[in-house]
Amino acid sequence: MSADKDEDPRMNGIKSKIRVVPDFPKPGIEARGFIFGPPIALAIGAKFVPLRKPGKLPGEIISEDYVLEYGKDCLQMHIGAVQPEERALVVDDLIATGGTLCAAMNLLERVGAEVVECACVIELPDLKGRERLKGKPLYVLVESH
Repeated sequence: MSADKDEDPRMNGIKSKIRVVPDFPKPGIEARGFIFGPPIALAIGAKFVPLRKPGKLPGEIISEDYVLEYGKDCLQMHIGAVQPEERALVVDDLIATGGTLCAAMNLLERVGAEVVECACVIELPDLKGRERLKGKPLYVLVESH
């Protein structure tokens, strides 16, 4: 599901601001998606649980390694941050091949959470990441080709 671009003129404004940066991401540049989770959690009355790259979270963590189109990576979450049978919405800035969203879903499901939906600001549909989400609904604000 994506926002109807014809319904809201702001969507074209957002889409026009998307730019492609060759050879991105580069080492050390990260945490773009991290900024969307807290306001969404606040708006829907849910808790926010950060899933971060290695070394960003203090205390005991659980990890999920995964493969991206440009190499390998890892997501981590605090142990005990999510309880069995809790429902989760996975939020990120962008879905390309789906590697990061799949890793997040795997991490949450390993601790017993139920991932009910994913949401991203931007989808790159040509890379078919949506197809890797095990049938979970995906809401995107804009598509970029």
